[in-house]
Amino acid sequence: MERKKTVESYVNNHPQWSEELKLLRKVLQNTELEENIKWGMPVYTLNNKNVVGITGFKKFFGLWFYQGAFLKDSKKLLRNAQEGKTKGMRHLNYSSKADIDMKIVKAYLKEAIQNEKDGKRIKVEKKKWTMPPLLAAALTENPKLETAFGELTRGKQNDYKEYLLSAKREATKISRLEKIKPMILEGKGLNDKYK
Repeated sequence: MERKKTVESYVNNHPQWSEELKLLRKVLQNTELEENIKWGMPVYTLNNKNVVGITGFKKFFGLWFYQGAFLKDSKKLLRNAQEGKTKGMRHLNYSSKADIDMKIVKAYLKEAIQNEKDGKRIKVEKKKWTMPPLLAAALTENPKLETAFGELTRGKQNDYKEYLLSAKREATKISRLEKIKPMILEGKGLNDKYK
């Protein structure tokens, strides 16, 4: 996936939603939020804190509210993209320009900005991942692999640990270990291809 460096290139990369994304962008530009590109997509911040982003997908477009769990959402329009995983982020999505209710969009934006000013944020609990026995054995057997793993950031190490620990079957664990060994030796993270 190619990362976009400007909002214009992001919008142009979503031709089916370009008019709609431009409309949302215009609303966001009329707030006190600062426009940025993060992770290849438009993100709007207040004091360097992510408040909202605009997104375009195959079947829908919309707004991501980074601390959307705090929005009142009396009309029940916000969705949690990954129920059980995503704590604070909520998505307000649409499938056509006609679906956009600007009154609601502006009200949610106003509330999200105020929530950021009030310091409302979900505290993310950092999980400590234990070393999977298969990975520990592989590192002991291969000093180059052990050195390469040690040079990865803690986050990348944890991604690999979680990847192995989440497998239920032993065969899957072994298959995953074989897949990640070359990536570790190259100094790559499990999710680098998405960045």
